[in-house]
This record gives sequence, structure tokens and C-alpha cells, in this order.
Amino acid sequence: MKKESLNAARAAYEIEYECIKSMLDYFDDEAFGKAVELLKAAPRIGACGCGHSGIICQHFAHLMCCIEQPARFVSPAEAVHGGMGFLQKGDVMVFASRGGKTKELLPILAICQKKGIKIITVTENLESPLSTGADVVLKQYVNRETDKYNSQSTTSSTALCMIFHALQTALIEETDYKNEQFALIHPGGAVGERLNM
Repeated sequence: MKKESLNAARAAYEIEYECIKSMLDYFDDEAFGKAVELLKAAPRIGACGCGHSGIICQHFAHLMCCIEQPARFVSPAEAVHGGMGFLQKGDVMVFASRGGKTKELLPILAICQKKGIKIITVTENLESPLSTGADVVLKQYVNRETDKYNSQSTTSSTALCMIFHALQTALIEETDYKNEQFALIHPGGAVGERLNM
């Protein structure tokens, strides 16, 4: 391996560490609390994003299911071809878009507004359409991506993941979710063995 490659790999750890550490400076207690309350009360939760944001949204939907908050990833492509029938008035849609202007998501935002679906947007751009159209906005902070061109969705994916992890952590407290409940729905694998000993 080239020395430059090894140095770049080591620097990636520092870049993402600094990002997560700095994210607390942008943490809005009031907005975060509102988001948690909406998710707690939602009969169903949708999560929607494109590219890497969409992949992290799939992770978020699974995190919600793991604490028995019914959720699913809503594909941007399927959403505008009937997929939005999954969500009804009073449900919650979580949008993830670093720039807040992802064109594929804007028609879905309009559907949510017309159906009375509550909207949580995670974005860096607080003036974007996905921000101004949301009920709650959670600020995403990204210092820079880890690659030398600052173009691959690396640090930004980690930052989004951290926000979703924080939401699940808070919801476990707010709903008084018990590990015994998790044991019932997670009998598989090493975690299931440990939980059901």
C-alpha cells in the first residue's frame, strides 16, 4: 500500500471523529424533542431519501422496528407510484437530504402535506424546500467528506446515522422500552442468544 493511501485512511478516522464531536454544537433540544414526540405518537413511520441517505433511511426504519415503532423505508421511485398509500393522516415521514433540495423527494413532500402526514426533515440546509415544508427540522452538520475530493458520501452518512441513533436512543427512554420486549422479537443470532439466556 502507498504511504499516501495509509495516511488518507488514518485521516478518515480523524475527520469523522471531529464531525461527530462538533455535531453537539448544532443539537437543538427543542427540535429534537418535537421529533421524538412525533415519532413516539406515530401509528406508522416512513423514511425516505436518495442514494446514501436512502440507505441510511433503511437503517433508521429497521431501528424503529427494533423498538416496536412500526416503520418502513419508502422508496422515492415507488412513493410516487402508489407507495405513499402506506402512510395516512397522523403518521410521520422522515426525509433525509443533506442539501434539502433532492428533486425526487419534493413530490413526496407535497403528498405528505396534502394527506396530513407529519414531516421530519434531516438536512444541512435550513432554508431548503424540505426544511420549510417540514413540521420539524433536525440540523445535519458535516465538516467534510473523507476522500481527497470531498465528494463521496462518507462523513455525511455517518452524521445522518448518528442523528438516527440518537433518536432511537431517546425513544427507548420515552417509551420505557424493555430489553425483554426486544428479546421476543430478536431471537436470532448471537444477540438473540444473549438476550434469551
